Amino acid sequence: METAQAANSAHKALVTPFFDEATNTLSYVVRDPGSQACAVVDSVLDLDYASGTISYTSADQIISFIRDNTLELEWILETHVHADHLSAAPYLQQELGGRIAIGDHITTVQETFGEVFSTGQGFARDGSQFDVLLCEGDAINIGGLAGYAMHTPGHTPACMTYVLGDAIFVGDTLFMPDYGTARCDFPGGDAATLFRSIQRILSLPADMRLFVCHDYLPNGRELEFETTVGAERQDNIHVHEGISEEAFVAMREKRDATLGMPTLILPSLQVNMRAGHMPPAEGERFFLKLPLNAFGGPDLGRLAAKGE
Repeated sequence: METAQAANSAHKALVTPFFDEATNTLSYVVRDPGSQACAVVDSVLDLDYASGTISYTSADQIISFIRDNTLELEWILETHVHADHLSAAPYLQQELGGRIAIGDHITTVQETFGEVFSTGQGFARDGSQFDVLLCEGDAINIGGLAGYAMHTPGHTPACMTYVLGDAIFVGDTLFMPDYGTARCDFPGGDAATLFRSIQRILSLPADMRLFVCHDYLPNGRELEFETTVGAERQDNIHVHEGISEEAFVAMREKRDATLGMPTLILPSLQVNMRAGHMPPAEGERFFLKLPLNAFGGPDLGRLAAKGE
């Protein structure tokens, strides 16, 4: 990790963003300036939920960019199991190659949601759906661009931040300074843990570039996706310098109690915990489950008994 940190100041990553307006998600192609090697961070598979239709418009834009610039895809990185969009990782790999990677704590997420969705014995909960499980400090080299993985749980237990050259990809852990920080009320989330993870990110050099996974255009402003560690330290509305862990946890827990579930949380979790693959087909079709009251609600036991 120290070797990668030393390389940051001398090796500037080339970063190209792709914005999916339907889910407010930012995906990135990260390129080594000294070669044709690249990585993709947090890709999107398009889903029309009402019709159950999958399409590849967002992913095809990334594929076209990589092909048009004769790049070589080495890594397909997931910062965490997203709850608001489906991953296009298998499709990118099919078209371009590369290794699909996520943090090694994916196994905790798979255990939790394997139960929620009653996946049975056929669903492996050991992370084997991914090509690489990254641990804290593991090296991520993109051609000659040195990087490493930083475990930053809190939003989910498996969240990873990727430091690639002078660029930091934080997933949902941090947003642009005017929008704050990630929610912590999903299973396995924890506000105090998130605060400590954020402090690790904010301890990196102030001039390092920081790229967010979502931007919700607060107050009608234009899209923003890049900031710096220093700007987050100074201006992040939830966690700027001077905010204590106690104050952050109180704010985060109060705010989270007012938030609704993401529209695509149920399909997203089922697909993303499988590295972007669909559940096993039934006949010629794929199906996703709709578990009732998966995240709270009245006891359905009496209703089920009447149904029997």
